[in-house]
Amino acid sequence: MAAVVACLAAGTAVADSTPDRHGGLRLETLSGPARYVSGGEARVRVVVPKSVPLDAATVRVNGTDVTDDFVPDDQAPHALEGVVDDLPLGASTVTASTKRDRASLRLVNHPVTGPMFSGPQQPDFFCSTPAHLAGFDLAGPFLDDDCSLATKASHYYRTTGGTWQPYDPAAPRPSDMSTTPSGVDFVIRWERGTINRFVYTIAVLDPGATGPGTLPHWNRKLIYYFGGGVGVGHYQGSNNQSESRYVHGLGAGYAVAWSTGTKTSTHYNLILGGETAMMVKSRFVTEYGDPVYTVGLGGSGGGIQQYVYGQNHRGLLDGAIPQYSYPDMVTQTIHVGDCELLERWMDQKVLADPTSKWRQWTNRPLLEGLAASDTVANPYAQFTPWLAAPGSSECINGWRGLSPLALNPKYGTAPGITPEQQAAVEWTHWNDVVNVYGRDPLTGYARSTWDNIGVQYGLKALVDGKITPAEFLDLNADVGGWKQPQDAVQEGCPFVTQACPSDVDVWSLRNVNPPDANGVRPRTEGNVEAMRAAYRSGLVFDGEIDIPVIDWRHYLDAELDMHNARQSFASRQRMLDAKGNAANQVVWFTDARPASAFDQTPMALAVMDEWLGNLRVHPSRGVAGNKPAEAVDSCFATDGTLLYRGRDAWRGILDRGPAGQCTQRFPINGTSRTVAGGPFDEQHFKCALQPVGKAIDRGLYGSWRPNAAERTRLAQIFPTGVCDYRGPDVGRPLSPR
Repeated sequence: MAAVVACLAAGTAVADSTPDRHGGLRLETLSGPARYVSGGEARVRVVVPKSVPLDAATVRVNGTDVTDDFVPDDQAPHALEGVVDDLPLGASTVTASTKRDRASLRLVNHPVTGPMFSGPQQPDFFCSTPAHLAGFDLAGPFLDDDCSLATKASHYYRTTGGTWQPYDPAAPRPSDMSTTPSGVDFVIRWERGTINRFVYTIAVLDPGATGPGTLPHWNRKLIYYFGGGVGVGHYQGSNNQSESRYVHGLGAGYAVAWSTGTKTSTHYNLILGGETAMMVKSRFVTEYGDPVYTVGLGGSGGGIQQYVYGQNHRGLLDGAIPQYSYPDMVTQTIHVGDCELLERWMDQKVLADPTSKWRQWTNRPLLEGLAASDTVANPYAQFTPWLAAPGSSECINGWRGLSPLALNPKYGTAPGITPEQQAAVEWTHWNDVVNVYGRDPLTGYARSTWDNIGVQYGLKALVDGKITPAEFLDLNADVGGWKQPQDAVQEGCPFVTQACPSDVDVWSLRNVNPPDANGVRPRTEGNVEAMRAAYRSGLVFDGEIDIPVIDWRHYLDAELDMHNARQSFASRQRMLDAKGNAANQVVWFTDARPASAFDQTPMALAVMDEWLGNLRVHPSRGVAGNKPAEAVDSCFATDGTLLYRGRDAWRGILDRGPAGQCTQRFPINGTSRTVAGGPFDEQHFKCALQPVGKAIDRGLYGSWRPNAAERTRLAQIFPTGVCDYRGPDVGRPLSPR
């Protein structure tokens, strides 16, 4: 049921209006969908027929005349706009009338503490610590059990030394005050408070210290800055100063909205996050005015949110600049959950035989797909000295520790809680989003999507002759899967520092299924209903996004960074699959070596501004028809200068053509599932299965023709069959969202 409720939030998020078949009187909400009003207020537009004077229209809310609160709308011809407030919880009716016409609009108001559609709120929810509140210049006290804080608005100025300091409009101008590129004093109004139990902030250039309604230096455009990181909920969150007070954007005149509830290091419940973004934007629009457009910004989990919310909540964003992005979080767990299983197998081969091929780190992509290096320092070398550092892999450098964080209900914590409180919480991503995934009726734990039944790890390496049949069989017999949550135990060193230095378990082996009587470690079976709920709720980015997108990242594969380059094209592939084209997405890479990498974000913001401006002037041309000259696939040098620009820049990644100029310079890696035969777009939670004998008959193993003993072993390893990626994704629902 929760997944269905979440899905109801998808769709038009700007204009809910009465029918206008003959150019008659019409009502629209500007602050969000009419059915999702929060905090008792909404900004409403009244479109009046051209033949009727504006002052001939009357507006009422639940029968009370509020016409005096409406003024001519500067962004719509012949219309009024205004804020209706003090709305009771539940339904209200806004009515506009003239002598000849009448229109009405039903608003549904929800508490500012939430929820609107995300379902029951997390019961074990801890308020921000005093140290984290100090990052917002807030000290409490909390007003209720929802961690509510009194709204505070104050002014700050940007110093010539690059810091923010409190600003008193009545005091003399500080000598160290900087100015914006346009030459005005760099003073902002910074509003902080709580919405949907999370701390939100709104910042806007305000050198006159006048406040909402009189902001002559605001350019009437809004940046919603989405934060990244990895969290599993239960906490109100902390500030990120570089996001909540984004200097370049504020200096250019943009307003900036931000929330701990749209920061994935706080949680990865993107149903709750989308709801929070809608509520924060509603607050902005009602208090400050309807922006010309809203553009998303943010990296990693902040990039994910732009793809997912752009798909689920049309109208929330008009454009998106996802940085270091992935299509979504939940499908990343598919291959990330393989990392420690594969690393353990290879490490133990090196431990048994120091001359093993797995000692050479650049062989590890044969099984993991992800990048590896023989020179990058291994951050866990002290725990695996037999590997003889240097050398590492993306699985280690980028992803180590995230499998237990997402999967282990006993691992995880929040600032300021007691050990007793920590032990009482189910710390998994699945529990964080239990309203979507649901609970197992037998165990009571949240249902999980993670599954590796039938996955033939290293299949491509076998076919290519890079590993032997004996290695292939041993790998797949011993790799195993993760224990079910009810059987999980607390992690060891280095994840739990109190366990160091003796209780070392870098692979979380204690939470891997033990071998059976045949010496085979059983795999893990995910819950199909949870998988299908992930799709139906919109947790999976399914490619249905139509707004302009500039997907930018530094190329970090050589650094073994978790933000690998293939993810931009995984998103593109899903868009191609969903719509037949991805003309609204532009992919930019900037070289990250040497370390003094260039920030292409201001350029992306300028190109996006032109793109959205073109759309306003020529809406009939559509997103693709309004692209500026620079809104095209490109790659850049470390200093930000253009290396190549063109539609063929990334040729050879998603097609069979020769490698484009950017593809040649910035090669793309795979994942453990693509080298096991899976598709590029990484969406298969659970593959269709085929009998081992049929796979052999198909020639799935290349030149290897298993003998009788090998066939028997394959059948022991894969008793229900092996993946047949020609078949459907078992976890994908048959009906669309």
